[in-house]
Amino acid sequence: MTQAPTDVSRGAPAPVDGQDTEFWRSHTQISLQPVAAPSILGLYGFAAATFMVAGNLAGLYGNRLTPLVLFPLAAIAGGLAQFLAGMWSYRARDGVATAMHGIWGSFWLAYGLFWFLVAVRAFPLAFTSTRLVQLGFGYWFIVLGAITWVGAIAALAKNIALSLVLFTLAAGATILALAWVVPYSLGVQQAAGWVILASAVIAFYTASALMLEGSFRVPLLPVGHLGRRAGPRRMHLQPIQYELGGEPGVKAGQ
Repeated sequence: MTQAPTDVSRGAPAPVDGQDTEFWRSHTQISLQPVAAPSILGLYGFAAATFMVAGNLAGLYGNRLTPLVLFPLAAIAGGLAQFLAGMWSYRARDGVATAMHGIWGSFWLAYGLFWFLVAVRAFPLAFTSTRLVQLGFGYWFIVLGAITWVGAIAALAKNIALSLVLFTLAAGATILALAWVVPYSLGVQQAAGWVILASAVIAFYTASALMLEGSFRVPLLPVGHLGRRAGPRRMHLQPIQYELGGEPGVKAGQ
């Protein structure tokens, strides 16, 4: 990306440590490969899968057989699509999106695999209601909740809408873990379903805001961007350097 490590016109080593930014401006070549915001797909995939499954958990519709109808779309939209969005987030240099889409995409793929095994009768349907399965799912959500709490805090540096998606999701995952690890309680499970359902609605809003802003080039739906404040630990950067990544012309995040 950066060429000409020596000043060929003078035959001397190039200045370093920001001693001569004009030299680097005239000897730097920038190649960009922009990508659309991966979180548009990731959040929509998450919202679709979560809305369906959380609605069932909250008791809005369905019964114990309902996951057999839901799991194909949940695995593809919430799993495959969201996991791919997490991998594309690497290109966007967005660590929060990479972690959150990656871990929740993995969860939905695992969820789909579990119910696929039930559908092909590798596991009997009665097995899904046993204490063993409930405890296992409970520990799934302990791990997911812990990771999502950290992601929610990190997302505060991006915008309030994304942070709310993750805070409600982390809270719902925590409540669901309690419902299944502690002796089973239908009321607690339903409460978790409602909290996770709220996360799906906020995710839909956030994805819509990102897509509309990308299309119209202006923010149409507010997401609550938090301004960056200068702190004592923020080092002084030369104008040629990018504020976050330290590389000229490179955008970090979405």
